[in-house]
Amino acid sequence: MANLTQQDWIKQLEEDNNYVVLDVRTQEEVDLGKIPNSIHIDIYKGQGFIYELQELDKTKNYYVYCRSGNRSGQACAIMNQLGFENAYNLVGGFNEWKGEIAYQ
Repeated sequence: MANLTQQDWIKQLEEDNNYVVLDVRTQEEVDLGKIPNSIHIDIYKGQGFIYELQELDKTKNYYVYCRSGNRSGQACAIMNQLGFENAYNLVGGFNEWKGEIAYQ
């Protein structure tokens, strides 16, 4: 797992053609806006979160975020334990996101 600042996250995403943006917030948080093209798996689903992660392609690079960067850091650690080699945590999370925002 690597922690990326907002600036490093955006730069790395622009250069990566094998990535998935993963939002681990609650549905209520996602309803207030999300990073465009992100997939949503709520970390609070417990074992359901693990099951959904196991369905993902481990060869991709995952850029993970939550509201502040704490839950996404935990999610990255879980992903590493499950065999995901490239999971990047967005430091500051959605609270500090300066990029485009999508609304469902």
